[in-house]
Amino acid sequence: MILANAFCLFFFLGTGADPAVSAKSNHCLDAAKACNLNDNCKKLRSSYISICNREISSTERCNRRKCHKALRQFFDRVPSEYTYRMLFCSCQDQACAERRRQTILPSCSYEDKEKPNCLELRSLCRTDHLCRSRLADFHTNCRASYRTLTSCPADNYQACLGSYAGMIGFDMTPNYVDSSPSSIVVSPWCSCRGSGNMEEECEKFLRDFTENPCLRNAIQAFGNGTDVNVSPKNPPFQATQAPRVEKTPSLPDDLSDSTSLGTSVITTCTSVQEQGLKANNSKELSMCFTELTTNIIPGSKKVIKLNSGLSRARPTAAFTVLPLLMLKLAL
Repeated sequence: MILANAFCLFFFLGTGADPAVSAKSNHCLDAAKACNLNDNCKKLRSSYISICNREISSTERCNRRKCHKALRQFFDRVPSEYTYRMLFCSCQDQACAERRRQTILPSCSYEDKEKPNCLELRSLCRTDHLCRSRLADFHTNCRASYRTLTSCPADNYQACLGSYAGMIGFDMTPNYVDSSPSSIVVSPWCSCRGSGNMEEECEKFLRDFTENPCLRNAIQAFGNGTDVNVSPKNPPFQATQAPRVEKTPSLPDDLSDSTSLGTSVITTCTSVQEQGLKANNSKELSMCFTELTTNIIPGSKKVIKLNSGLSRARPTAAFTVLPLLMLKLAL
């Protein structure tokens, strides 16, 4: 007994870890325990573990089709508060990271004897309408965006995580490529070997998983608990059209907004135009326009500056303007 306790003490001291801290640092183990406390989560998790671990024969390790179906049922029917904790738990050591990698029973649901070409795997996925839809959702919600703070479209981590989890249980099932606690790399079980002249497209497709900053940041943020309220509450800003404003004659630079203009002359000219009276020539139209802008007094060569106001015009000017306008209205 003393020897066993001494061994345990040596193990924790040798690794530089505190026993209490190490027992609590395996968040993936805590997530599995939390699942077992929920009846629905425990039932569906036990179901897929049993199916995916059931060996068919010496040459066939399991029934992958049934394993995929059980996994889909688990991730579709169990609340994300349980499934996400198991799938995206943060790890500080290799044992935790390996438990995280083993969440989907990769020996049956993920790995195979050989890795198919990624483009061939994508084509196979697209033949199934549900797999095709899930893959499209992933590309939409996890597309790397360099215009946002989080590298995710609309800074929405949850949408990306949901799209990733939605692909589990299909031919395009992704998983962690290793048990490294320090780096997060996920990928479908495929490679770009034998792509021929499509190798560039294949590499680009594969990088959507292996080098995706949105997906990586979303997984890290969930594991660290920093994904809360990342997605904006308000809808994205949309540019709106400015209300249409009727054009008004622009004021000269030397004219103050408070300068009073002769409204009687402006009203008269406007009423002539609205009545649709035909002018014998363009002279009177230019007269009205000129009066609005420079206030040329008919019958006089004097030009009154707008900044001087109409009050400075001689009284005879008003009597000269009115007969002309009344004559045209009578016609």
